[in-house]
Amino acid sequence: MQIKYYYILVFFLFVTSLGAQVKLKEKTTQNTQGNFGKDSTVTNRSKGFKEVATVDMYLQFNYELDSIPIDTTLAIKKDYKFNYLQKDNFGLMPFANIGQTYNTLSFDASENKTKPSFGARARHFNYLEHEDIRFFEVPTPWTRLTYKTAFEQGQLLDAFFTVNLSKQFNFSLAYKGLRSLGKYQNSLTSSGNFRFNSKYNTKDKRYTAKGYIVMQDLLNQENGGIKTEDLENFASGNEEFLDRSVFDPNFENAENVLEGKRFYFEHSYKITKEKDSLSNNRLSLINKVSFEDKFFQFSQDVAVTDFFGDVFSNSINDRVTLEDFRTSLGLSYSNNTLGQVGFALNYTDINYGYNSVVLFPNQQSIPNRIVSNFIGIEGTYSKAYKGFNLSGRGNLNLSDTFVGSFLDGTISLKLNEDIALSGGITINSRLANYNYLLYQSDYINYNWYNFDDFKNVNTQQIKFSLESQKLFNAYFDISNIDNYTYFNLEETIDQVNVIRPKQYNKPLQYLRLKLQKEFKVGNFALDNTIMYQNVVSDDNVLNVPDFITRNTLYYTNQLFKKSMTLQTGITLNYFTAYNMNGYDPLLAEFYTQNNTELGGFPRLDFFINAKVRQTRIFLKAEHFNSSFTGYDYFSAPNQPYRDFIIRFGLVWDFFL
Repeated sequence: MQIKYYYILVFFLFVTSLGAQVKLKEKTTQNTQGNFGKDSTVTNRSKGFKEVATVDMYLQFNYELDSIPIDTTLAIKKDYKFNYLQKDNFGLMPFANIGQTYNTLSFDASENKTKPSFGARARHFNYLEHEDIRFFEVPTPWTRLTYKTAFEQGQLLDAFFTVNLSKQFNFSLAYKGLRSLGKYQNSLTSSGNFRFNSKYNTKDKRYTAKGYIVMQDLLNQENGGIKTEDLENFASGNEEFLDRSVFDPNFENAENVLEGKRFYFEHSYKITKEKDSLSNNRLSLINKVSFEDKFFQFSQDVAVTDFFGDVFSNSINDRVTLEDFRTSLGLSYSNNTLGQVGFALNYTDINYGYNSVVLFPNQQSIPNRIVSNFIGIEGTYSKAYKGFNLSGRGNLNLSDTFVGSFLDGTISLKLNEDIALSGGITINSRLANYNYLLYQSDYINYNWYNFDDFKNVNTQQIKFSLESQKLFNAYFDISNIDNYTYFNLEETIDQVNVIRPKQYNKPLQYLRLKLQKEFKVGNFALDNTIMYQNVVSDDNVLNVPDFITRNTLYYTNQLFKKSMTLQTGITLNYFTAYNMNGYDPLLAEFYTQNNTELGGFPRLDFFINAKVRQTRIFLKAEHFNSSFTGYDYFSAPNQPYRDFIIRFGLVWDFFL
């Protein structure tokens, strides 16, 4: 979407919101974490102020239509989520500019997929997947504006609006836009995420439908990081280089773009009409349709042969596309004794690849397409029995080429009002991502075809969790991975890194334990999160730090006759040193390297957050310790982390 349409949308939502400001009655509450906040009651102007809509009447649902409450309180977890991704980024190491990628400090082996994912995973952190879409049901129109400053000549703004035109029909519009120039040369970021969704049901609720449209474009200028000979100038804190724009990056003429459009529609019809609410005997017909069209492109005005290697053409324009269509038709049956059982047949059509075949001088060729269509079966089950909640789902491809399956089962139990336990197992088998199987580039080193050689990646994971406000929260999982697939730094020839996809032909085991506990004394609190990780393998193919920790000491109180909630404190982020993954801008992927150990540096953030009525204000001094704890902070090899900066933002809710 062009930038002018972005401003038109924001203007429309802002004008709509101006008319939505009403007198608010507020009641002091404590959220589930025990932090002070205010949940507002909203007067319904259309009813002449005779009826009141409370915040708990504004509902949002995930893709499985599980209800998620809308929380307008000020809690420490809101501070963790107030970032570019708008989610807790514990376990992620940001790059210098907002909108760039993140280095993953932890690894999640659990996947419920039966087919490869699109490549360029480093560009997908802000790419909204199906699981990220929310549906809504609101008694009055609701608008939310989220704003945050960026790095040099830019801002981040997310404008959202939803309304129920009737009790049966809801729709929402939203657009998140970012532009940030960055502190280093040729590091501009620009992205846009447009989403429209709607939900409908008949008055008798026998027919329900929901759908959405998501259009996304994410552009990043790439510079390959600072040159190796300049690393000493950065790490020593040389005053001549404190202005980061004076660094000469590895190149200044490249950018990559990820764009995608996804259309989704799902509807169901209850074949049996419920005669008695106690019997809950229900049979439904369900149909789902999804289509996604996306591409990734790396372009460079003039090839830099001393960074990526030799070229076919001096002007680089690598472009890969994916068209992914999927539909399913199935039945869902439930009653009080059996629980809920679902079964469906699905059909998938895939078209991935390039517009030309690569032919090497030795007559070796690289094909340009992976095209397939196949049928699969899927099933779901859920049941509540004597305090236990059981759920499971699975999927199997009926294909000889795209062999894939997954099975996921969980069981949970709430022992009392405070303690909840859960456990589960996930078994997954699928092909590696498309860019491991087929890749083409004008750079000779970046051409391969492994579709016939690579085996399925097989993963088995066991997981457990304990959640308790009085005790602590604990999450543990252990995974066994066969045929682990990764990008590897194979060798360096004439200062050119040769990066290739590899498949590890031995099993590896990976475990992680995450603990979270908050201690409170009066208005003071100390929130602690720590994760321990260990990888068991004969070779260093999966590198993660042993420990990751985040500790926040903060103070919360109500001021000005309880009209404002204030929260201020300091957050420490730290992870132990390890062989941190390198970043390849041509692939937009991270690769394994065992030459450079990075990490082991603290990141201290000082914040002041406040809430006045429906507005939450965030002020943060990020990495304020950068000048006195050493300049050896990096997000990846040759990629320095950001310096000290003060940033401001707010979240503004309007209820009509």
